[in-house]
Amino acid sequence: MKLILTTEVSGLGAPGDIVEVKDGYGRNYLIPRGFAIRWTRGAESQVASIKKARQARDIRDLGTAKEVAGRLGALKVVLKTRAGEGGRLFGSVTTGDIAEAVTVAGGPQLDRRRIEIGNAIKSVGSHRVSVKLHPEVSATLDVEVVAG
Repeated sequence: MKLILTTEVSGLGAPGDIVEVKDGYGRNYLIPRGFAIRWTRGAESQVASIKKARQARDIRDLGTAKEVAGRLGALKVVLKTRAGEGGRLFGSVTTGDIAEAVTVAGGPQLDRRRIEIGNAIKSVGSHRVSVKLHPEVSATLDVEVVAG
């Protein structure tokens, strides 16, 4: 099945990419969740508009991405959240929370979809998350979760 991605799908591609996937994966997962649309000849104009929007949002060149990665590595991000006894959080820390905390700490504005949390953050303490800035550049960010 030939599809056009509308959002970034890890391991598959970026918005505007035309990909070939198995029928069930496309029909049951990608299309219902809005991650992709069916490819048609008329959809080429949609691909152009999706790529144009992506270019406006993305950090385009590799040098800028490396510079931002260096800034993120040196940044101290502290995220205050509610916690119970023993340091266990009420809920968990989301990628949106991390993106907001980076901005508050003086870092660059990040797209929450580019932040990857390995295991769910459900306790106070220091945690590492990955930020995919460019297809070739990923940054590691240390997030300190404190009860507050």
